[in-house]
Amino acid sequence: MQQLADELRAEGEELFGLLRTLDEGDWTRPTPFKGWTVNEVIGHLHGGDWAVILSMSDPAAYAIFKQARQEARDRGDEEGRNRLGPELESGSRLMAQWYEYFQEMCRQVSVADPKARIQWSGPDMSIRTAATARQMETWAHGQDIFDLMKQPRVPTDRLKNIAVLGVKTFGWTFRNRGEPVPDDMPHVTLTAPSGAVWDFPGAEGTDNRVEGSAVDFCHVVTQGRNIADTALKVTGETAKRWMAIAQCYAGPPHTPPAPGERAWQ
Repeated sequence: MQQLADELRAEGEELFGLLRTLDEGDWTRPTPFKGWTVNEVIGHLHGGDWAVILSMSDPAAYAIFKQARQEARDRGDEEGRNRLGPELESGSRLMAQWYEYFQEMCRQVSVADPKARIQWSGPDMSIRTAATARQMETWAHGQDIFDLMKQPRVPTDRLKNIAVLGVKTFGWTFRNRGEPVPDDMPHVTLTAPSGAVWDFPGAEGTDNRVEGSAVDFCHVVTQGRNIADTALKVTGETAKRWMAIAQCYAGPPHTPPAPGERAWQ
């Protein structure tokens, strides 16, 4: 788990480095992600990290928190549901608040049994999966702020954790939309930032393929880019359907950004 914890921590350190360059006024600017402000994006990340720590350290308290949030959702009280998380600061104070909890989450992950399971908003999951999901969220929502500030980003091979998650959630993408899961899962071949090739075999004999940059693939499965704004080569009807709606994160189905909407580079 130490390597995964280190990669998770590196993801947060990269984001922290960007946040430290922001002016206080930048925190209220809307990002390309649903118009969320930087405050809302970092508040969302902090809420997720806070919940993972709670689930790992106090399962009984997390169960109460989870039930209260579900009850709020059932009665359509999204504002009340969001208030059940941590009390949020704003601006540079929120940055410090998020960073403190993020570091504690990384510390707990580093010493945890990777197979141990924790409660979550959906099904229970292993701590290894939870840590990977937090890395994915940190990278993807970090991109929202990199895009807002028009700052280039240097990719690294720690993206492999997110690419693996993207492949593993092929079936989830369809089930989450109430659609049958195709039985001809595509073969995925990605080129890592280092130049290494990551190969993920699909269904035996499939003609469906997704090939190209690992960075592009991660952008698509986290819905940070429309497939049309990448150089990915997509072959086969199932592969094209998947890449048009791919979603590697939990929650209700979301629509990817429109072509050109987030293609500033």
